[in-house]
Amino acid sequence: QVQLVESGGGLVQAGDSLRLSCVASGGTFSRYIMHWFRQAPGKERMFVSSIGRSGSGTSYDGSVKGRFSIFRDDAKNTVYLQMNSLKLEDTAVYYCGADESSWWRPNYWGQGTQVTVSS
Repeated sequence: QVQLVESGGGLVQAGDSLRLSCVASGGTFSRYIMHWFRQAPGKERMFVSSIGRSGSGTSYDGSVKGRFSIFRDDAKNTVYLQMNSLKLEDTAVYYCGADESSWWRPNYWGQGTQVTVSS
């Protein structure tokens, strides 16, 4: 079973950039499709982005496409989410996910990292 630990969240201003990291352990990282989801206060957890094994393809929600980039480093068992041009509505807890086959519904989750965007 894979364990996931996110980091890199924080308080930034609108227009700033931030990079989130998620380190995996306890499994063969290269076997997993990796995901980022986010959950704003009072809202459901929503899909942000996913990346295939060995970086074979990516997917983004329309609200972040062109601003966020997902990439992975299998040698470091790490997936990243580069977030540029941050908006107030990007404020949320960001969760890393992993699954062996699903692009949309990860079976494993991290504990989340808070991202707060201020004006």
